[in-house]
Amino acid sequence: MSKILVIDDDPAIRKILSEILIHDDFEVTTAENGKKGIDLTRKGKFELIILDIKMKGMNGYETFKVLNAEFPNIPVIMMSGHGSLEDAVEFVKNGAFDYIPKPMDMNKLLITVRNALDLRNLSKEVRKYRRISRKTVPTMFGNSEQLNTLKEQISKVAESDSRVLITGPNGSGKELVALNIHHQSNRKEGPFVEVNCAAIPAELIESVLFGAEKGAYTGAYKTTTGKFEQANEGTLFLDEIGDMTESAQAKVLRALQENKITKVGGEKDIEVDVRVLAATNKDLQKMIVQGSFREDLYYRLNVVPMEVPPLDDRKEDIPILVNHFIQSISENENKPTKTISERAMQNLVDYNYQGNIRELRNIVERLLIFSGPEITTEDVQKYVISKSSPTSLLVERLVKTLGGPQEAIAYIQNQFQLIDAKKEGITLKKDIII
Repeated sequence: MSKILVIDDDPAIRKILSEILIHDDFEVTTAENGKKGIDLTRKGKFELIILDIKMKGMNGYETFKVLNAEFPNIPVIMMSGHGSLEDAVEFVKNGAFDYIPKPMDMNKLLITVRNALDLRNLSKEVRKYRRISRKTVPTMFGNSEQLNTLKEQISKVAESDSRVLITGPNGSGKELVALNIHHQSNRKEGPFVEVNCAAIPAELIESVLFGAEKGAYTGAYKTTTGKFEQANEGTLFLDEIGDMTESAQAKVLRALQENKITKVGGEKDIEVDVRVLAATNKDLQKMIVQGSFREDLYYRLNVVPMEVPPLDDRKEDIPILVNHFIQSISENENKPTKTISERAMQNLVDYNYQGNIRELRNIVERLLIFSGPEITTEDVQKYVISKSSPTSLLVERLVKTLGGPQEAIAYIQNQFQLIDAKKEGITLKKDIII
């Protein structure tokens, strides 16, 4: 259960937010002023802070500066009934996760809260990867034909300085592929810098990538170094490249063409020596047709295409991954390692993983929490299979296989002879296997 701190001097607002967040299964603590909020944060372990700007005594601006300086890894959502768009942009540029005006749209608030917590969890995963020793190649667990082919491709491409475009569904291990390429390359002693393009607000992506001069925009109090400079003589991993703004795409293209960048608000060219690896779960060629992704950038990035298979396509790797997660999670939690029954393992092999390896790891962690000394088939049925709707999983898989909801509707209608697909001009994929 995620712990959230609400700081607001209005008791009615604190009460409403507490009731809504508690109803959504969050643990909520409240503070009536900035000073108490800071004291509580220093004592407790909060995963998110919701902070009002207009408060008596220590206002939200002052409180935010202290919280952001002492707890940079805790996302802060600002709220106010007296703010403006300029205020919102300034807060985000200075480290706040988001800004919500009063009166609040509670649905938007809950969505923002979940996004902030998801980003925090993602950041924690990234920090874990960064703690890996530079001399240690991150292990890719499994012996399937698909994974062995991928490992061979990584070994070959790592020897060159070629750019690689890594594709595959969410949670399949695209970042792990990038890490392996880096650790097996002649740049392994250099930095590995990761940028999640989807997690950075559109107005900040350019300053994050290229840095910014002091005074380049409101809130730019000092000159900053961008990710391209940070990755000099190493590897820059652009994750979720399909979410990059068109303006940033143009500047990245120039950096790849000329090996030069310019800070936001700057005039001086800075030479960089960076190998760029990119990843996406989107269809970039379709985005090119739609005009949302540059074709010239696509071909600059896609020198070596590399596809990471979904977990459902390499079922034989699941037992190896399960045993690895049992061991690693138990060690991290400093708890005895549990065993898993043969039937329970088969249940996990037969399960359909929409979230791929990331989902499997979460499932194993859940089973370790709730099971006895041995993970049984009853545990899997109770804590995994019963939590998933078979119907919704089948529908999701059908939509994913056919390419979209309209194609899925057309396929179902055609199968039950509700329409004539040829007459309607609809092309259906054959041999659909759910």
